[in-house]
Amino acid sequence: MTISSIGCHPLSVTTALTVQDTVGVDSVLAVDADCVEDQARTLLEDMPVSAFKVGLLGSLENIAVIAGIVADYPAVPLVLDPVLASGRGDELADEEMITGLRELLMPLTTILTPNSLEARRLVDGNRDGTDDETDPLSPTLVECAQSLLDLGCEYVLLTGTHDNTVRVINNLYRKGLGLVRSDAWDRLPDSYHGSGCTLASAIAANLAHGLSMDEAVGAAQEYTWQALVAGFRPGMGQFLPDRFFRIRARRGGFDD
Repeated sequence: MTISSIGCHPLSVTTALTVQDTVGVDSVLAVDADCVEDQARTLLEDMPVSAFKVGLLGSLENIAVIAGIVADYPAVPLVLDPVLASGRGDELADEEMITGLRELLMPLTTILTPNSLEARRLVDGNRDGTDDETDPLSPTLVECAQSLLDLGCEYVLLTGTHDNTVRVINNLYRKGLGLVRSDAWDRLPDSYHGSGCTLASAIAANLAHGLSMDEAVGAAQEYTWQALVAGFRPGMGQFLPDRFFRIRARRGGFDD
């Protein structure tokens, strides 16, 4: 929905089937890696692709297959959203998969989009994402960003949605340059399902339109924040971003 609303045509490759609702994820069934490769190769042989966006991967085998595919297209930017757990905390990636992300996919990644919890877990396996400032071995978020860049990512957008701050601070780091962009957004009162996926997809769509990384990240944040402001709660759990808020605003909101 995000990619379509920004004027691109998304080509989906299914990596996992989930049982989930707005409350959380009950189970995940990984799609066979051969099927994942067949889906992707068939589409790539038929149509040119301007950006890759990778999210929930399902298995280590899928990570290996996807790494092999994107390595064949070095000119196409890869946006990697490291989906490690649901908003409720349901585990969506085990330690073996995290090692696969670090060793196979992150060296090919143009921009990685972790929140602070995901960044810490990718760096040191910290499951709860806490920052123990009394522990000299506990990395700061700046050190986490640098470690992720050292693993091969060209950019890391470290989002502050899980930080205990008045405003949400999102920091963009670039390999060799450090912090290159910082944005602050009003923290909204609700909890949202899919905000990180929306942001990563918006970045990919903007890159596909030819925007620079700085422009793509800035425009994607604005789009995501507006989608959250217009969010709605259709079920008993989290709110959902309204990815079509621009269209709905012209029509006067949701139909009854």
